[in-house]
Amino acid sequence: MIILKTPDEIAVMAKASRVVAEALEVLKSAVKPGVTTDELDRLAEAEIRGRGAIPAFKGYRNYPKTLCTSVNEQVVHGIPSKRVLKDGDIVGLDLGAIVGGFYGDSAVTVAVGRIDEKTATLVRVTEESLLLAIQQARVGNRLSDISHTVQQHVEAAGYSVVTEFVGHGIGRQLHEEPQVPNYGKPGQGPRLQPGMVLAIEPMVNMGGSAVRVLDDRWTAVTVDGSLSAHFEHTIAIQPSGPALVLSRL
Repeated sequence: MIILKTPDEIAVMAKASRVVAEALEVLKSAVKPGVTTDELDRLAEAEIRGRGAIPAFKGYRNYPKTLCTSVNEQVVHGIPSKRVLKDGDIVGLDLGAIVGGFYGDSAVTVAVGRIDEKTATLVRVTEESLLLAIQQARVGNRLSDISHTVQQHVEAAGYSVVTEFVGHGIGRQLHEEPQVPNYGKPGQGPRLQPGMVLAIEPMVNMGGSAVRVLDDRWTAVTVDGSLSAHFEHTIAIQPSGPALVLSRL
């Protein structure tokens, strides 16, 4: 069942999403060669708690950290560790916060030092696919119009969308209905209605779409070892016009 949110509930979710957006801005500035992903995780928790919010991921299904840090071929759900970031790496930063019982969720992929042009293009195309998808998040469109837009943009650039992980509804729970795939034919699925709040999150591989989960039961990596990028926004469908991007500063 898709749970529609009231304007007051969306306002609370906007507060949670703003905490995430502000924390991610701090984290983006902290990403540099020589920094460990554990250091980024500690900073993320301090930034969330310092804003009066609760880390959304820590303890969720026994996840041990506040932040997900997915480096290079890691697609999503990388667990922060003593791993040292190197010049030329890319790292996905996925973060969530709880305010007033509601969740906010967002992700960015960040360059570590200087990255090559091919890698920079992957990151750019992935973010573009998210922004284009958000433009489809309007009353009257169908859910798959979002999904199709991501796939179309990504595949036109020669990349693959990950099919084993998807975006999702969000509210009092981190993951609610509906699922929001990054692939599919347009004009299918439920019609978008005011009060729907979605976490749209393209996950894009430079090579093939296949992924596998490591023995830690969290970290997903590309099967072929190719690089992967990930972006995410929490958005709310409005009565008219474009969606409200809750996780944008």
